Amino acid sequence: MKKMFGTLAGAALLAAVGTSPVAAQDYPYRDITTAVVWGAGGGTDTINRMIMAEMEKHLPVSINVINQTGGVAGSNGMVYVMNQPDDGYTLVGLSESNVTAAVQGGWDKKFDYWYPFIVGGSPDLISVPANSPYSTLEELVAAAKAAPGSIPAAASGAGSIHHLNLLAIEKGSGTTFKFVPYKGSAPGQEAAIAGEVALVVTSLAEQAPLIAGGELKPLAMLTPETAEIAGMTVPSAFDIYDGLDAYLPLKQAIGFAVHNSASDDVKSTLTEAFNAAMAGEAVAEWAAANNYDIGGQSGAEAQALFEKLEANFAYTLQDLGVATVDPASLGIEKP
Repeated sequence: MKKMFGTLAGAALLAAVGTSPVAAQDYPYRDITTAVVWGAGGGTDTINRMIMAEMEKHLPVSINVINQTGGVAGSNGMVYVMNQPDDGYTLVGLSESNVTAAVQGGWDKKFDYWYPFIVGGSPDLISVPANSPYSTLEELVAAAKAAPGSIPAAASGAGSIHHLNLLAIEKGSGTTFKFVPYKGSAPGQEAAIAGEVALVVTSLAEQAPLIAGGELKPLAMLTPETAEIAGMTVPSAFDIYDGLDAYLPLKQAIGFAVHNSASDDVKSTLTEAFNAAMAGEAVAEWAAANNYDIGGQSGAEAQALFEKLEANFAYTLQDLGVATVDPASLGIEKP
């Protein structure tokens, strides 16, 4: 009897030893995946690959970055991550443009579904291929007015900040372009260089290498400020057309998020790694070299910022006549 008891006790001890390490493992104990909702090579993709590489230095695991594109305003990627467990092992790489997914019918949730982290952003501008016949924004707009809806324009996906900025330019200048959506900024820029479209609206960070390389010709910044790039001063569209301040500027907020329903431990661990990465010289040097402004907001602060963006973007789309869902029906308050 004593021998049997000893055998049972030993078995129980072995079972406890075999299972306790798994139960006791702290987050994260296996690799994390970040699914970027926009295409490879674009601003959101580039920023996520950079910040994940820096965060890895402060975590015991690797972070793999993949792309889950498509849908309305990046909704495919968000739905993909939404359907994963809220255990912090699948993050979503996103931007301010994703706040319009709901009012465009991409999904039925407010943006507070996420617990976001903002790395930063870069201002938008409108550019044309280097061999374009248009040298100024006024020339381009005059041609569009002469043939409304015939001049093709790339501005990433429908509902992206670049698309909203294109719509704002149309509204402010009284003209209409032929919007051609692409799965991210990089494909749209490539389309402009290839001559598939006559103009492209993306960020300065994304366009800078192409402008410096002589592949794109900048016409105007979509901010009140001018910009210096490749030895030239890019004028502000605000100085060219009155009334743009009713719709512009619309600011970028690029980063990533975890389910808001994730545990406090997951949120805390990600926040510590994020803050440590953002405080490093590598991020500051990268941002300066790539024309980005640093953000650094996370959690409640980032949620408040995205809430304002969501309201601004949603009602801007409604005012421009391109929202398919009433923002009020989603609980989005008018700013």
